[in-house]
Amino acid sequence: MKRFFYSASALSLAAAIVMAAPSASLANDKLVELANDPQNWVMTGRNYDANNYSKSTEINKDTVADLKPAWSFSTGVLHGHEGTPLVVDGMMYIHSPFPNTTFALNLDDPGKIVWQNKPKQDPTARAVACCDVVNRGLAYWPGDDEVGPLIFRTQLDGKIVAIDAKTGETRWEMENSDIKVGSTLTIAPYVIKDNVLVGSSGAELGVRGYVTSYNVKTGEQQWRAYATGPDEDIRLAENFNAPNPHYGQKNLGIETWEGDAWKIGGGTNWGWYAYDPGEDLFYYGSGNPAPWNETMRPGDNKWTMAIWGRDPDDGMAKFAYQKTPHDEWDYAGVNVMMLSEQEDKEGKMRKLLTHPDRNGIVYTLDRTNGDLVSADKIDDTVNWVTQVDLETGIPIRDPEFGTRMDHVGRDICPSAMGYHNQGHDSYDPERQSFFMGINHICMDWEPFMLPYRAGQFFVGATLNMYPGPKGDRQANLGLGQVKAYDAISGDFKWEVMERFAAWGGTLATAGGVMFYGTLDGFIKARDSDTGELLWKFKLPSGAIGHPMTYEHDGRQYVAIYYGVGGWPGVGLVFDLNDPTAGLGAVGAFSELANYTQMGGGVMVFSLDGESVYTDDVNTGEYEPTSAQKGERDANLKPASGSEANRG
Repeated sequence: MKRFFYSASALSLAAAIVMAAPSASLANDKLVELANDPQNWVMTGRNYDANNYSKSTEINKDTVADLKPAWSFSTGVLHGHEGTPLVVDGMMYIHSPFPNTTFALNLDDPGKIVWQNKPKQDPTARAVACCDVVNRGLAYWPGDDEVGPLIFRTQLDGKIVAIDAKTGETRWEMENSDIKVGSTLTIAPYVIKDNVLVGSSGAELGVRGYVTSYNVKTGEQQWRAYATGPDEDIRLAENFNAPNPHYGQKNLGIETWEGDAWKIGGGTNWGWYAYDPGEDLFYYGSGNPAPWNETMRPGDNKWTMAIWGRDPDDGMAKFAYQKTPHDEWDYAGVNVMMLSEQEDKEGKMRKLLTHPDRNGIVYTLDRTNGDLVSADKIDDTVNWVTQVDLETGIPIRDPEFGTRMDHVGRDICPSAMGYHNQGHDSYDPERQSFFMGINHICMDWEPFMLPYRAGQFFVGATLNMYPGPKGDRQANLGLGQVKAYDAISGDFKWEVMERFAAWGGTLATAGGVMFYGTLDGFIKARDSDTGELLWKFKLPSGAIGHPMTYEHDGRQYVAIYYGVGGWPGVGLVFDLNDPTAGLGAVGAFSELANYTQMGGGVMVFSLDGESVYTDDVNTGEYEPTSAQKGERDANLKPASGSEANRG
């Protein structure tokens, strides 16, 4: 592992570790405080509950139709822009896809870049990125008496980087992933106490997945927990899964694999985290096993495809629930985890975790111990599974839609893209509604055998994708849905179809309005109670990030990244035509280029387009220095005497 330091000596940084312990819980407290302030958006899910919910009400059902562009910012980078900017204490921090430039803007005058941090990366990272060169966001640590606030960035070349939030100077960077074996970084870092958590990407290249904790001040690795292999590598606590031993307990990271297949078995995590300070557990999902061809890896392939609850201090796992044992369809389970406290069907108040999975099931667990509370189909067209047995947690498969060698599986729903993918969804605690951006895509699947070669794609299946049964398969449209879901009743309060997948995720607000972006380039606002479309705006490019909102100088703004790309956009951004290319995405989204083209930036909206520039039209105007003014005035003095009469 390589280590780079820029702004402090190793000795002073080591001393900072000693000072870090007393401030750890204070860092959490400060982040919670900042997240509760509607002026801020301090992490990708807005708060530790990861609910993307804002209490701001200036923009509401009655006023949302008056939203207009207030200002915008171009990152200067094409390809897919996922995640959200961060807003902290009047500053906005913006990230881009590769080359992963980071910008800071002062919201008093966002027309001027306060600082920009441009890394120099190994360009070969682009060649091993699975599904475009995206990045899902930044993380913020509030600082203490020893070290000032920091911004954390992941880079496609596998590095985690700490940046001084005030100056943009790189403080340290660590090599988390090795691109020579296909391991890249696209995940948004996640700060808990004085640790920053980072996942990994590359399961499609046979990378063995892990999550790693680094000290925020020094970059020193605290611990690393793998998804496969020996228990000591996976970091299983002594009481692991004690409340649910039927989920599986010890030695399964090896015993559920054939031979040494676990060493190249996938299970990467490139999605989203959530954290409960009261339980002191963080939650995330591990991804698909490698290769996609299930014949090459007999067994349940634990602990890929699992929901994890871990201690952030030492990484020890309290529980893990595997959603798709022996995955046959690339249903990588890294999707968003949203935390809530609700009464269950028996009226008992419980601390819940709700997770819309790529496999087409939305799961709700008791996050204190991993108990499975519910497992509902995201859409009634899910067909690989008939139901999930709530007693055992095991999905009851329909063999008609299984995969195997020398067989082409037809009309499998959902496709490998899942009925849910990387989108970061939202939860409205007042309405007890989860707003979910859904894919509506099915597939044909034909596996083939292939050898493992480090740094090369290790998939073993050819896919054709197309709209689900509710879409228009002849026109290749109707590839998405947006839904409001009640995790207790299992009911969908409303649902609407979209032309393309609602890939980026959603925002919920106390104003009774939910927002999302679309691949064809709209940001839309719907009535949270009914789903009625209240407002939309055509962005310069398709949106695969999720909207966010913040307040500044007493005014509420809504912002969203534009920049089409990601897995659904690979055909467009890389100019591919073979329908099976892009792991099947090119065929599914063959019509996308007729609705949008590449771009890259942030669009910010407010009521009537008001901003610091409408408050004072002179904000940000060029002002000459006093010396320049004097020189200008001298040049403007009228000629006199003989000079005036000359000619």
